[in-house]
Amino acid sequence: MSPPASCRWPAALLRVCTAPWGLRPRDERALLAPRAVTAVPAAGRKDRPALPALEERELEEQFVKGHGPGGQATNKTSNCVVLKHVPSGIVVKCHQTRSVDQNRKLARKILQEKVDIFYNGEHSLVYKEKQEAEKKKQERKKRAKETLEKKKLLKELWESSKNVH
Repeated sequence: MSPPASCRWPAALLRVCTAPWGLRPRDERALLAPRAVTAVPAAGRKDRPALPALEERELEEQFVKGHGPGGQATNKTSNCVVLKHVPSGIVVKCHQTRSVDQNRKLARKILQEKVDIFYNGEHSLVYKEKQEAEKKKQERKKRAKETLEKKKLLKELWESSKNVH
């Protein structure tokens, strides 16, 4: 039995997730109740707070042809995902793998981080992490420079002591 013509959608639109992860069918009331923005834990990070969740109804998803190295396998298949967050206008294009499903997941993760930066600015988790990484990089650079200067001084002292004898 096929659905009426008004209910048919292109294959790309049929992949919409209707329930949050971990929600069981008996928890239907949770779906129907009005809720504030829920937080989704960041992938692979248990020690950091969660990023704001993306609502599927706020997203526009397109599949376009790929680009770059890989020849015919990349240039003729529509496995590049273009994801747009309608309220903020942020667009993410993801073509990191050959798999459409993996590209969809990666695009959502990237978009989630960009939306967090867009709405929270300097208070964003991603922004803070980048600042911490930059600070550590500067500290390493400073230590390396100090070590190099110490080595030069030591070499000069060794050369001067060698010339005295």
